[in-house]
Amino acid sequence: MRELSGKVAVVTGAASGIGRAMALRFAAEGMTLMLADVDHGGLAQTAALAAREAEVVARQAKVLTQITDVSDASAVRHLANRCFGEFGAVHVLCNNAGVFQGGHMWTRDEEDFAWLFGVNVWGVLHGIHEFVPRMIEQDTEGHIVNTVSTAGLFVKPGSGGYAATKYAALAASLALAQDLAATGARLRVSALCPGAVRTRIGDSDRSRPASLVTTPTPDEVDSRESISRAAEGGIDPSEVADLVVRGIHEERFLLLTDPKYADRLRRQTESLLTGDLPD
Repeated sequence: MRELSGKVAVVTGAASGIGRAMALRFAAEGMTLMLADVDHGGLAQTAALAAREAEVVARQAKVLTQITDVSDASAVRHLANRCFGEFGAVHVLCNNAGVFQGGHMWTRDEEDFAWLFGVNVWGVLHGIHEFVPRMIEQDTEGHIVNTVSTAGLFVKPGSGGYAATKYAALAASLALAQDLAATGARLRVSALCPGAVRTRIGDSDRSRPASLVTTPTPDEVDSRESISRAAEGGIDPSEVADLVVRGIHEERFLLLTDPKYADRLRRQTESLLTGDLPD
């Protein structure tokens, strides 16, 4: 897609971080926005910033918001119904909502995995199921961006549950792209794999449902502190948003925020091919 102005973009997880940055970048491009999140206050702030961004560049973009728990199929269906009902089309879908929890694989409870998979995997699958068929039916150019993370490429100690969800999100993105290509659809897919970014990913528990809350273990606390430190030293979310727009324009599948990740991926593949555990 070379032209974004006048098109419609949907962004989940838009209340902060990468989601907010993408919303502002799309607003600057003159896109109409539907922004979704479970954080009412953060979502309202993003909408105000996006509307202001659109005014700065003299665009007439419309910005709507909807509280949406992406782990809930009916909530995502309602979001899609409202998008197509009010806008008539969706051209860019960003399945961006995500949460983090660390800790050793053997210390995670069922509730931990339910929360991680609910948002990070089912959130992507619900978005695909509810939006993509109607985007195909539009018979226009379109793009789906799934926020995966480098955790979908490389596994670090203490992040197994999170990595499992992100590997699944990468597989879902690749399968979707292959299916669309095989059926001749005009939609393209990008798997966004950012590394350290200045977001509140280490504070994901702020949005955790009460029914899935567990008592933190020492290894979980250590992992949370580690990822928070990494985020503090990471790139600005606006750089990720710029990468997303370039990826849409260039129809690139894998979006890496650092060229060093490509070398790391090669080294990991070589280790796996020789039967060794990657570094």
